[in-house]
Amino acid sequence: DVVRGGLVTNCQLVLCCRSGKLTPSQVARNIIAMLEDCDKSTPPLRAIVQWDQEQIMLMAEASTTRYRNKCTLSCLDGIPVCLKEEFKVVPYHHRAGTVYLGTQPETEDATVAKKLREAGAIIIGVSNMHELGTGTTGCNPNRYHKIPRNPYNPNHFTGGSSSGSAAAVAAGLCPVAIGTDGGGSVRIPASFCGVVGLKGTFGRISCHGCLPLSYSTVSVGPICTSVADAAIVYSVLAEPDLLYPYGLKQPKATLSDMCAPDLKGLKLGVDWTFFKACDAEVLSACEKAVKHLQSLGASVVEVSLPEMEEARVAHVICILSEMRDFLQPDFNKHFHEMNLETQASLALASQFTALDYIKANRQRTRTMRFLQEIFSTVNCILTPAVPCTAPRIYESDLLTGSSNMSFTVRSMRFMQLGNFTGIPGLVVPIGYSTAGLPISLQVMAKWWDEAVLLRIGLKLEQFRDQTKKPSIYYDILA
Repeated sequence: DVVRGGLVTNCQLVLCCRSGKLTPSQVARNIIAMLEDCDKSTPPLRAIVQWDQEQIMLMAEASTTRYRNKCTLSCLDGIPVCLKEEFKVVPYHHRAGTVYLGTQPETEDATVAKKLREAGAIIIGVSNMHELGTGTTGCNPNRYHKIPRNPYNPNHFTGGSSSGSAAAVAAGLCPVAIGTDGGGSVRIPASFCGVVGLKGTFGRISCHGCLPLSYSTVSVGPICTSVADAAIVYSVLAEPDLLYPYGLKQPKATLSDMCAPDLKGLKLGVDWTFFKACDAEVLSACEKAVKHLQSLGASVVEVSLPEMEEARVAHVICILSEMRDFLQPDFNKHFHEMNLETQASLALASQFTALDYIKANRQRTRTMRFLQEIFSTVNCILTPAVPCTAPRIYESDLLTGSSNMSFTVRSMRFMQLGNFTGIPGLVVPIGYSTAGLPISLQVMAKWWDEAVLLRIGLKLEQFRDQTKKPSIYYDILA
């Protein structure tokens, strides 16, 4: 329940509303003024790309009444949230980062939007994203979106594809945002923007009402100011949905032992060869964070992650083949309305064959079996989140976008295992580079064991002795 370096958390907001110091309506009016300021700033933040003052105030006033009558719906009542434009959210356009989708306002909510409304959350709008989720920078130069800026340094990218979600949380516009993650799309922007990102187990949180770009690799997850906030949102959203068959047989989501005083008895797996393939500053911070976890009673166990190059290639084949299949009509009808990077990615995907896809899925089975063996000996696997800090934005990116395949491949290095096999992953900020850009550590666990990630994540937050306020930051409690 701490305020991390002055960044507003869900817990702090709830305390303010319960005490009567602030009402959700007052917070909402602050946010509306800040959204107007975001659009006018130089450069514009471009975190939230669609918002509606009347909608925000309707939800906020209903929440204010519930607080006054002491009948709140949940611990998310009155909490400002945004959802990635990949989700259907009434009454916004479901564009998924394009200029050609969502020509009419949406009339039906995605399951996660519906559940957030039922919990009393205030949806402040939909957030920017990399066009069709096809990249990891967040660079989207089209007329509806433009390039979201990293609140820690507006001359750097946010990461993608849940770019606006991470920027909105880091900039203080809301303590909670929802993203999707098919190749690191929650965890990469959370890492680059210095906030917490949780990718649930495949199927744990419903994808119904989300554009089904890649049916076998994408998980939904929250991006939050703190690990405690991520746990709260996870507990609200994680359950079976009859409209989403992949999560129907899941075990009940729990937060067992999350607040244990130490990490005694936990075994943390590290493949040091894999772990060390990152920039020196990232490695130094991550090694110190691992030692911190050891100091709390956890033991570090060396493990070997076999066939990681094969798994990396197989993940790319799976996600791109599935996206290319789903986007076949778009590729034929709207090719010239897509960003250049999207055109290149889908053209590359069209070169994969059915044989490639079958072999990739055989590799998935092998990799999942390797992980079953590893998780019989350790509770989790630790890696850096991203091998580098957020890359710089160049003038040409603003006009034509950015297509850097070597960066895309590198940024996903520690992400793909979770998407390929469906295991959950949590990224937690642990420090900063000499240039002041955030660095994060990733924790991955066996299927359905998000609770151990959150337990370790809470302790990782203690390692970071201070949280630097971003250069772009809005205090919604002011």
